[in-house]
Amino acid sequence: MEHFVVSARKYRPQTFKDVVGQQAITNTLANAIQHNHLAQALLFTGPRGVGKTTCARILAKMINQDENHAPDEDFAFNIFELDAASNNSVDDIRNLIDQVRIPPQVGNYKVYIIDEVHMLSASAFNAFLKTLEEPPKHAIFILATTEKHKIIPTILSRCQIFDFKRITVTDAKNYLSYIAEQEGVNADEDALQIIAQKADGAMRDALSIYDRVVSFSGNDLTRQAVTENLNVLDYDTYMKVTDLILENNIPGLLVTYNDILSSGFDGHHFIAGLASHFRDLLVCKDQKTISLLEVGEQTKRRYFEQSQKTSHQFLLEGINLANDCDLKYKSSRNQRLLVELCLMQLASITFDGEKKKSERRIIPPGQFENPASPLSSEERKLIQNNEYAANDSVAPKESQLPSEKNKTPDGACEPVKENPEYYSEKSPAEEIQQKKATTTPPAARKPETEPVTDTSVQKEKVSGLSLKSIRAKKEIAAKQQANVPAEKEMTSEFSETQLQLAWNEYVQRLKKSGEKILASILETDLPKLKEREIIIELPAETMKIDLERAQNKLMGFLKNKLHNSQISLTILVNESSAKKFAFTPIEKYNKLKEKNPLIDKLRSTFDLDV
Repeated sequence: MEHFVVSARKYRPQTFKDVVGQQAITNTLANAIQHNHLAQALLFTGPRGVGKTTCARILAKMINQDENHAPDEDFAFNIFELDAASNNSVDDIRNLIDQVRIPPQVGNYKVYIIDEVHMLSASAFNAFLKTLEEPPKHAIFILATTEKHKIIPTILSRCQIFDFKRITVTDAKNYLSYIAEQEGVNADEDALQIIAQKADGAMRDALSIYDRVVSFSGNDLTRQAVTENLNVLDYDTYMKVTDLILENNIPGLLVTYNDILSSGFDGHHFIAGLASHFRDLLVCKDQKTISLLEVGEQTKRRYFEQSQKTSHQFLLEGINLANDCDLKYKSSRNQRLLVELCLMQLASITFDGEKKKSERRIIPPGQFENPASPLSSEERKLIQNNEYAANDSVAPKESQLPSEKNKTPDGACEPVKENPEYYSEKSPAEEIQQKKATTTPPAARKPETEPVTDTSVQKEKVSGLSLKSIRAKKEIAAKQQANVPAEKEMTSEFSETQLQLAWNEYVQRLKKSGEKILASILETDLPKLKEREIIIELPAETMKIDLERAQNKLMGFLKNKLHNSQISLTILVNESSAKKFAFTPIEKYNKLKEKNPLIDKLRSTFDLDV
């Protein structure tokens, strides 16, 4: 059996030109070597698998090469690699410092590559400071780390820092295509695209996934083989789900989601991917943003076709719903139901059913128990005359204009008498009812239940065209108010318990009618009864003002409920009682700390927020 070398080692770059996705850093290092501007302490930082150690080895090799050495010389005796994860003590750093003093036997420089340098202890960092700041002329230190924030500032200030970026999906796919061509593997573009996306910016991870998939599928690398081996949800699944959403097919969505769960996928991964799919469709809606879609040309065409079936409003609302479900997923007790509810809401965005139609409809006459009788000709004529008067109330009727008969001998016009029919205060419906009543036989008329005692008030009518008429109207209203029969006197006795029961009943009515603020005010304190005076104590002046506005309705209800019209309401304000109704979290915490001081120690130990 022939020894197999993984692609990450077999195709490790040997020159700066072979490094993928880090052109800015490789060009800087190459120019620094060429112009002799290379610093003696370098720090390479960035995510895993992006080429930090590879660039350090290439740099160590290039600075020792000259015309006398062969191009394939690796200068292994001049390069020292130290793993700080296992050599992180002060003694390890002291041994390193002792070796630095010895000059190289071959080449010009001794290069010390310290990988995972953030794993050094604090004392080891301090022991390394002096040597790192003033190393010998023949020594160059290259520190590599994935967590720059764990390195002490005194070390960072002594190094020239190079930040390595994540490798883009396009660069990773192109390099995988080159390797597949070298290995004689027929690889689909979509298959390599999925591998590059799965690697998440790490070239070493992409090569490891590539080796695994090739071992599974052989020399024919297809998209189906990649998705089956990696167990990923590809865009085909999300396109199918989106089609079902656009068709408002809720049963099909639930069945599809059940199949996805049966295949071993996590609901959180599915809903996050669906939000990303909606984002990709939104990107395809505009030619300016379509370049942001990191997929192959064939896949991009399919995305574009589906994006034409959707609207901007649908995609924005879909992203909002999917993102909201993503945020609530971990805290939900029934995670499957949460995702299913989100899918049903997505399918209802474009649903145009009866519940979505808010326009008003005319109720057909057949829905009424007693259909309206047709109007007579006299009623129609009366309504038309009133409509004319309403539309042109300022202009008088033709019969009221000054004529030749109304003129005096000197040419002046006599005042026109007011027409009581024209200036009537009654509505058209009232006049029709009055006309019908006059034409109805006396036997069919209903007796009035409460006749007005002063008939002069009833017959008085005034014009509505002047300030004088407005004052006259007020006087008539005052007379009518004075003739209203007095309210029936009720003097039934009741207890404080009966008062509180009636009070609670009124609170429940307020809650059902949606007046929750007033209901909460009434629940602030139980009413007290002192003879016929109802007393309630509130903690704020604003609550008293709100209650005074609604006092008439409250007292009307209580008078009828308790059968006593002599009761009154007194509202007191006691701001000192406000504390028992509203505690802030800080106040609650201080109260608990007074009872048990160990609570503060618990908070500081676990770094808890109040």
